[in-house]
Amino acid sequence: MSHGKQFTLYTHKGGPNGWKVAIVLEELGLTYESIYLDFDKGEQKSPEHTKYNPNGRIPTLIDHKNNDFTLWESDAILLYLVEKYDPEHKISVTSEGDKFHQTQWLFFQSSGQGPYYGQAAWFLVYHPEKIPSAIERYMNEIFRVLGVLESVLSKQEWLVGGKPTVADLSFLPWNQSTFSRLPSYKEGYDVQKEFPAVAAWHGKLEARDSVKRIVAARDAALKNQ
Repeated sequence: MSHGKQFTLYTHKGGPNGWKVAIVLEELGLTYESIYLDFDKGEQKSPEHTKYNPNGRIPTLIDHKNNDFTLWESDAILLYLVEKYDPEHKISVTSEGDKFHQTQWLFFQSSGQGPYYGQAAWFLVYHPEKIPSAIERYMNEIFRVLGVLESVLSKQEWLVGGKPTVADLSFLPWNQSTFSRLPSYKEGYDVQKEFPAVAAWHGKLEARDSVKRIVAARDAALKNQ
């Protein structure tokens, strides 16, 4: 089977983790086709998808120019992309120490930011009953994660290597989703006031051309769903 584009990305129109991968593909100028799975129909759990990703979640990436090499877990995908397709280190680091710190931040994003932000959204928006203790727990976790980022970004512009990397970009989609909702989650909440260094960092990431393209693609996809 021939493919016009190098990658196939199985993703979801509303899923931050899929958009994270799309941003990095855009940053590196790599061609890809996005296949949006319909979660309401359970397409992420269908055999057509789980033959690639036994976890039945998104994103899943297939690299057709590397013998259809398949990978899932979003931050593992980011590491693969920069290791194989960022020889100029546009959005990755070079020294051994920086590489470990880059991986450290990706682990923190995948274990700290993503799950806690997602659980907060679940209990605030989607859970059939309001459970105040669960909402309080996960809202506090959002603020804890933001506090960790603020403590570092108040002293340096980027997370690692003195430049924007996949470490920074990995946090962007979940922050975009959550920052827009925080004032409704907690009345009058102002991220810029509470976490000024994080807000400035976030704004610089949003100003990148790759991010603007992905935001436009995401908005169009959501509009047409």
